[in-house]
Amino acid sequence: MVSEARGLSDADLAAIADLEQRVIAHDGGRLKLEWPALRERSGERVDDLLWRDGDQVLGFLGLYSFGSADLELAGMVDPAARRRGIGTALLEAAKPLARARGFTQALLVTPRSTSTGRAFADAVGAALEHSEHHLALGTTPTAGPLDPTMSLREATPEDRDDVVRILAAAFGEDRSDVQIADRPEERTLVAERGGAIVGTVRLTRDADRAGIYGLAVTPSLQGKGIGRDVLIRVCRQLRAAGAERVTLEVAADNDRALGLYRSAGFEPQATEDYFAVTL
Repeated sequence: MVSEARGLSDADLAAIADLEQRVIAHDGGRLKLEWPALRERSGERVDDLLWRDGDQVLGFLGLYSFGSADLELAGMVDPAARRRGIGTALLEAAKPLARARGFTQALLVTPRSTSTGRAFADAVGAALEHSEHHLALGTTPTAGPLDPTMSLREATPEDRDDVVRILAAAFGEDRSDVQIADRPEERTLVAERGGAIVGTVRLTRDADRAGIYGLAVTPSLQGKGIGRDVLIRVCRQLRAAGAERVTLEVAADNDRALGLYRSAGFEPQATEDYFAVTL
């Protein structure tokens, strides 16, 4: 049956990890479960749903907002327990939670590497909204030169308005819920040039893995090498700090950004499809 979780215990995390291994062993590919977020759940609200059968977890669905206008849903069902309505039950349990937060739709994240996710999305009447490539850094970029007039620093609460402004302009959506992250597991950085904030990026860290999110430059300054400069700086920082695997996501139809990332040493590893679900 479905159980709601306000924060995840060590036992919950271990059970979800075991379930993930069983699913990947059966389906291949990867699952976008956002482990740093799972480990840092606040416990103030229900962000995760688990289907328990005795002591075993056979299904999981997580709710993720990341301070954007979209709510993402990512989950899985044990291959040996499929066709029992577990996925549908988890989704139906998530809908009132999402509506209570003011969402009218959510994005169901599915790996393209297997037909299972697409089949589930079709079964619940979800429509493909967009797709994203998951990329991983190969060799640490060394090409330069870097702009000596630009600097990269940790963002402060006083920078929040600039960060929100840049993200909203760059991504074309309301980012008013964005918070400045200042933890070892998640940090917000800002790029400055001439005393003005011209870009921002969010970094996550999970053991020897790191993620790059929300890399954005003031639109009027795009195309001037600022994004590439920031990308190379953070990649060097992350590798120097011991991150063996550095990843990011990019919209499948964003050829310009994909070209930038590939030129900096990133290579596509997987593709996720995002299906819009009416709540």
